[in-house]
Formats: sequence, C-alpha cells, structure tokens
Amino acid sequence: MAIPLLLLNFLFPPPPSLFVTAMSVISFVSTTRAGFNEIKGKHLQYSKFWNVNPSEKKKIQLSGKSGMLLLYSPAFIAGAASFFVFPNESLRTTLLQASLTLHFFKRILEVLFVHKYSGRMILDSVIPICLSYFLFTTTLLYAQQLTLGVPEPPIDLKYLGIALFLIGITGNFYHHYILSKLRENDQKEYKIPKGGLFGLVICPHYLFELIGLYGICLISQTLHAFCFTVGTTFYLIGRSYVTRRWYLSKFEDFPQHVKALIPFVC
Repeated sequence: MAIPLLLLNFLFPPPPSLFVTAMSVISFVSTTRAGFNEIKGKHLQYSKFWNVNPSEKKKIQLSGKSGMLLLYSPAFIAGAASFFVFPNESLRTTLLQASLTLHFFKRILEVLFVHKYSGRMILDSVIPICLSYFLFTTTLLYAQQLTLGVPEPPIDLKYLGIALFLIGITGNFYHHYILSKLRENDQKEYKIPKGGLFGLVICPHYLFELIGLYGICLISQTLHAFCFTVGTTFYLIGRSYVTRRWYLSKFEDFPQHVKALIPFVC
C-alpha cells in the first residue's frame, strides 16, 4: 500500500502482509461508512438508538449490560493473552499491549459498575462492533510484531502517545461517571448532562475516547493503527452529530451553543 512520504516520518513502512494491508483498508472503509450511515439515519442500535427502527424489534435482543460486555470482552482477552503470546518483545510492543488491555478492561469495569442502562441492544449491531474491536486489537498487535527489526520511524511519538492515552482514558471515565449520575434511584428518563465539558459538547466522552485512541495510534505508529483511528474519527463525528440532533428534538431548552464533539467547532 502506497502512503504519502510525509507519513513515513511518523509511521513504520507498511508490512509485507496482505492480511494486515487488507484489514487496514477494511477497517478504514467500514468505520467511515458507519459514520456516514449514522448521519443518514442508519444507526448501530445501542444507547439512545437501540429501538430507532420498529421493524428491528423482532430481531434477537440483549440487555444493555450483556450486549456491552460482549462488545468488549473478546478484545480484552486478546490484549491480555498477547502478554503470553508475545512476551518481552520490545518497549513499544509492551506499551501497546498494556494500553489496549487497559482500554478494554476499563470499559468492562464501567459496564459492570458505572453505566446505567435503560435500553437493549440488537444482536445484529453487537456482532459487527464486537468483531471490529477484536480484529482491531489482534491485527494491531500482529502488525506491531512485523515491525520488530525494522528501523524506527524518524520521529518517535510513543511517549506523546502514552500522555494522550492517559488523558483520553481519564477524561472518558470522568464523563461516563457524570452520565451515570444523571440516573439516580434507577431512573430511566434522559436528561441534558451538565458538568465537565458537557457545557461545550454533548459527547465529551467520545472526544476523550478519540484522544485515547490517537494515543494508542502514536504508541504503535503503524499504518493499521492510523487507518482504524481515522476511520473511527469519522464514525464518532457522525454518532455525535446525530446525538446532538436527538437532544435538540427531545429538549426545547437544549443549549444551542453546545456542539456535537469538538468544542467551538462541530
């Protein structure tokens, strides 16, 4: 896969692997397409949009908690298992293994102890998201193995990546915690969230999720990480856009200055 020469200052050369190349293209195209589908009303059915299409009610449904656990568990297991499959390979590999494992372990803990669920999940939406996380994790770890013995990129970004990852995972947890406190005493209804960056954007948890993901991308500095991260950016932009549109439709007093994902921008 040909990539711009400028990116070669930041990325390892594409590996001689048809599998990794194909997965890089597939991950970018599929996540980008999912973002545009969100804007067009073809939602992945979880959270506020789990029952957006009445005809889907005949399909297999899971509880919100069970569905979310299924989303994250295979990727977490793959990350944890990588310490045994690829032990002590390099500092960069170990940092990548740790960040991926911690990322999905945090999500599982949030599902079990933080999030409150009022809806369900359609199995047809659970499966592609679960596969996406799992294949991203396993392919990224494999792609990193293929960089062993290859000269490092001229610009080393892994330490900046660590900083971004820690900022992202902390900010994401904080805003998830704020969301969880909106529903005390098993309340089901939605409210306009306040606190943190919710005064500027309606999806700061997505914003920090992206910051953490870009951190993982910089730790890895592989083309596969870059493709997945850019594709996920398009998806979360689309998801944030329709989330803001949903709040505008449900709450007459929704603040017009609150953007979707990026403060003061969009």
